[in-house]
Amino acid sequence: MLFALLVTLREGVEIALIMAIVLGYLRRTDRARYARAVWAGAAVAAALCLAGGAVLELTAASLSGRALEAFEGGAMLFAVAVLTWMIFWMKREAAGIGTRLRAQIDTAVQAGSPLALVMLTFSAVAREGLETVLFLFAGARNTSATEYLAGGLLGFAMAAAAGYGVYRGASRLPLRGFFVVSGVALVVLAGGLLSNALGELREAQVLLHQGPRPWDIDAFLSMNTDLGRFLHAVVGYHSAPTLAQIVAYWGYLAAALTFFLAGTAFRRRPATPAGSPSREVRA
Repeated sequence: MLFALLVTLREGVEIALIMAIVLGYLRRTDRARYARAVWAGAAVAAALCLAGGAVLELTAASLSGRALEAFEGGAMLFAVAVLTWMIFWMKREAAGIGTRLRAQIDTAVQAGSPLALVMLTFSAVAREGLETVLFLFAGARNTSATEYLAGGLLGFAMAAAAGYGVYRGASRLPLRGFFVVSGVALVVLAGGLLSNALGELREAQVLLHQGPRPWDIDAFLSMNTDLGRFLHAVVGYHSAPTLAQIVAYWGYLAAALTFFLAGTAFRRRPATPAGSPSREVRA
């Protein structure tokens, strides 16, 4: 549940932020008539994402045994790569997202092209939505479907509430703080996915030689218990991990967190000159 909540909250906020900025800007500039084009683009993107999720699930359902484990392990590795790229990309782009979106809106409206607005929101929402589908699929193994669905829906609901607050101008979204905290959480989730991916690929006999198992604490915390399954899904816990899993997990966390936090957590933020835009976004 926690994995799904964190993923959908993070990705949902990005989607909600895009929609809030676009719709809020159209409203403030007396161009609300173009809102239908914006919603149309978002709806088509949502349909595409649902179709993508269905394809992944149907593919997994058609496989069994080693083929299924190899498919799931490969999906996890791909999700780690995409998730890592997304975290660093959003850290770099978050501060200027509002300015870029408003410029693209002005260009589309001046050209008299509602289709351009459709494509603007479609591309932005589809990117975030397909990432969400991939992460949710990769993290759904060995978890309760009901709890996983509940966590995902709760994350989206919280994101929608935040986006509505930004749209109505009732709240500010502190992008810097939100993306730092959620980015650290997602790095930890990605580390767990990496460890689980190696486990799946070992079971599929794709990556057999992963070294010895330095410890086995199954008697203390079995992976068959509720807590064990929860930790396995969220942080990649294994009661008897291989050496490759240990090195990959901690090596990834050390490298990703060091690069992610460099210039964020340990660098003093310069004073914002009067009249310059802050890193808080309003629609």
